[in-house]
Amino acid sequence: MTTPDSYNTAIIKEFRATGGHVGGVFENSPLLILHHTGARSGTERITPVGYVEDGGRCVVIASNGGSPRHPAWYHNLRSSPDVTIEVGAETLAAVAEEATGQERDRLFRLMADHAPQIVGHQASVARAIPIMVLTPARSRSQSG
Repeated sequence: MTTPDSYNTAIIKEFRATGGHVGGVFENSPLLILHHTGARSGTERITPVGYVEDGGRCVVIASNGGSPRHPAWYHNLRSSPDVTIEVGAETLAAVAEEATGQERDRLFRLMADHAPQIVGHQASVARAIPIMVLTPARSRSQSG
């Protein structure tokens, strides 16, 4: 039986071997590798996550496949927003911030244009599915 950890490990291995291209269910979906710190454990975690690009930022949605619970990585980003992301063949330092209000609504629509299934995920849960914006350090310094 495939565990979530072994499944993610295989995706990460393929991502790194191909410069960011992954087949299977992710074949035509942009994917990044998110390095984050466990909120309780302090242990580094590595998670493949689908994303969309928005003005040099990577936008990820904490849908957890439509689960009623947020994914662990969401809690970790809220606790420790300084992260590292692998996008294609690049590895970048980034800062995670939760989108709120009209910005969250705009980004949700952007995500839904690329991954329509998230509309069903949102409709199936009582929680507002969080959207996190990952801003690479180089983008922050260039814009500020």
